Amino acid sequence: MPYLHLFKKWILPLILVSMVIVLGCGGGDSQNQPSSSTDSQIKSDRLAEETVTFRASEEIAQLNIIFKNGEEAGELSIVESLGGGVGVFDYDQDGWLDLIFPGGGKLSESTLAGLPTRILRQSAPEKFTDVSHVAGTEIVRNYTHGIANGDYNNDGFTDVLITGYGGLQLLTNNGDGSFSDVTEQVGLDDRSWSTSAAWGDFNNDGFLDIYITHYVDWSFDNNPICFNQDGQRDVCAPKVFTGLDDVVYLNSGDGTFAAKRASVGLSPEGKGLGVLLADWDEDGDLDIYVANDTVPNFYYSNNGRATFTEKALISGLAIDDMANPNGSMGLAVIDFDRDHRADLFVTNYEEELSALYRNMGDENFGYESRQAGLNRLGKLFVGFGCVAGDFDLDGDHDIVISNGHAVRYPTNGDLEQEPLLLINEEGRLNRMKTAPSSYFAQTHRGRGLAMGDINRDGQLDLVFANILEPAVLLYGEVQQPQKRVFVTLVGRKVNRDAIGARVCVRLKTSELVGWTTSGIGYLSSSPNELMYVIPDEEVIKEIEVMWPGGDVSTVSSDYLDLRMNNQEFCRVRIVQNR
Repeated sequence: MPYLHLFKKWILPLILVSMVIVLGCGGGDSQNQPSSSTDSQIKSDRLAEETVTFRASEEIAQLNIIFKNGEEAGELSIVESLGGGVGVFDYDQDGWLDLIFPGGGKLSESTLAGLPTRILRQSAPEKFTDVSHVAGTEIVRNYTHGIANGDYNNDGFTDVLITGYGGLQLLTNNGDGSFSDVTEQVGLDDRSWSTSAAWGDFNNDGFLDIYITHYVDWSFDNNPICFNQDGQRDVCAPKVFTGLDDVVYLNSGDGTFAAKRASVGLSPEGKGLGVLLADWDEDGDLDIYVANDTVPNFYYSNNGRATFTEKALISGLAIDDMANPNGSMGLAVIDFDRDHRADLFVTNYEEELSALYRNMGDENFGYESRQAGLNRLGKLFVGFGCVAGDFDLDGDHDIVISNGHAVRYPTNGDLEQEPLLLINEEGRLNRMKTAPSSYFAQTHRGRGLAMGDINRDGQLDLVFANILEPAVLLYGEVQQPQKRVFVTLVGRKVNRDAIGARVCVRLKTSELVGWTTSGIGYLSSSPNELMYVIPDEEVIKEIEVMWPGGDVSTVSSDYLDLRMNNQEFCRVRIVQNR
């Protein structure tokens, strides 16, 4: 019976689709796009009421953090289309979340030059200072795109990996407010065009390894001239180029890394833009999902020894419900239906739906974008960053998407596009109504997106990184929030960040489940602080943690300080026993 299900859901559509011509979609493929169809013009037939508002940070606006892509050189190169991300983390362990932004770069005379990475230290609620020079993050190696934060040496201070064209850059946190560039010393010799990266302990030896996505073989020597369907020169589609092989760097435990590819089971030529690590099958080790552009996505099931089996097609995660590969970018874990399984959300290119893959267990996923109402949003958005969280504090996961076109002169959608806040309402993701002055009612060239309780008021905030536009920090504000508990894990036998854990908060009559993951968003990094909304009639009995590797520990409420503050939330830090 499982094989019959797979035949009906995936193999049969593949047979049928071979009888028609399918025009490719994906980042930058404007010259191959069909005109807007009737389906493209579908608007949401129901808007969610405005249950959460967002207030923009004036301090961040004044600091004027802008990702520059070098488009002023007039090259119309595909490297200009990817944009940059953002990292949210407490780099100095003072209790306040800080922000870090890659600078991008500039193009001139057939060369790419990078721009400085900037770090903003939060010293008090909503008080930020640019400390880039003192922290040592201004050292420029490459044209940069992405941020991945993780404590690779388990010293208690979060380190920073920066991706980009020409190679990686690893900034180790010295613990005194400064960073040192140790890229060569640790063996990160990758020179391919890297996009997203994610930290995770693939072999459960207690040290964080790295997965790096690579994009395509663009260079100044391979920079063809392309035109859109109106005959105007524009950015070339990814289909014009050959995809590059991704790489895994295994942490040796002595401060160095070793590159692995085919020997650990990686597939070639993926055109990767996003990567997300989570234990989807809950067997105690980290699995990998890769968002590829115009080719099928990858799902690597971890065999438990840092070797992987690629199962995207047989698991239902490679393509959409029409058997087409999509132009995939951003990734998020969401428990959409509150069945305590980690579902998967993927943002895609125009003329494609964002994908909601429901986890049905045993590494089987169902494509449920239409059932969730995502088709009602239309197909003119080009989605990049996305995050999942309970933004309206009603007990279920909502979705935020950062949108903006990938090409310079789009013929269907607009270059600048509105971001989306999708509220989870009884099995539907409905776009929320917003005031005309709201950030969500304005258009942007959106790319990176991260989240966290940045001002520590017990509500989820958002950071948007856009192309040629100042970064924006939005503070979430719900007027009458329910009680919340924030849970942070500290590994001792496992990696200190405890990436890959499952946390179950047991209440009097129900359970709430969350997962520590890595790679959420697009080119971005968010802190693994899990928020649980507690219904008014409920009380917490215990918190159960399944740590990476499968060990389980349970902490009774008798041993937890669960006293709510005057804003009706508390924070719990659970440290693993040795």
